[in-house]
Amino acid sequence: MKKVLFAVMAMIAIGFTSCGNKQAAPADNAAEAPAFDVEAAVSDITSQLSEQIEAQDANKFQAVLATVQEKIKEIIGNNPELAKEYVAKVQDFLKENADKIKAFAGENETVNAAIAALTAAPADAIVSGLSSAVGAAGDAVEGAVEDAKDAAQDKADEAKEAAKEKAGEAVDAAANKAKDALGL
Repeated sequence: MKKVLFAVMAMIAIGFTSCGNKQAAPADNAAEAPAFDVEAAVSDITSQLSEQIEAQDANKFQAVLATVQEKIKEIIGNNPELAKEYVAKVQDFLKENADKIKAFAGENETVNAAIAALTAAPADAIVSGLSSAVGAAGDAVEGAVEDAKDAAQDKADEAKEAAKEKAGEAVDAAANKAKDALGL
């Protein structure tokens, strides 16, 4: 029963992963697709970063930096050139406010590492790196889905063989019981 339950759960997981990874078809008309506004996105993220600099909250500042990386990944999927522009503007903001950030973050390695990841390389290199990471993650997910399908099939086959074996044993036991009852 556990094997069947595992197989069902694996198939449900496969169903969810296959449904959640669909991408919209590209629009035929460029006017239909909403344009990404780099200035608005930069203004939004820099205001969030500024709030955390003023509040001197390293943990929340780190969380905002994580959203920057997620936003970059999102933009890369739509337009890598806009992603480069976004990264460049965020880098400028971080460089301009480096002294203020160091004043409250100090030796916080996590915040320093996040800032270094965003400012140490040119915008092109960051976008290229994240773009390849997004592609590698997609490949890993596809591989995991295939592995899960194979494992589910193996478990289903094992369950089928076990059921056949138990049915055969039950038939043999019934035949032996009938033979004993008949005195054979």
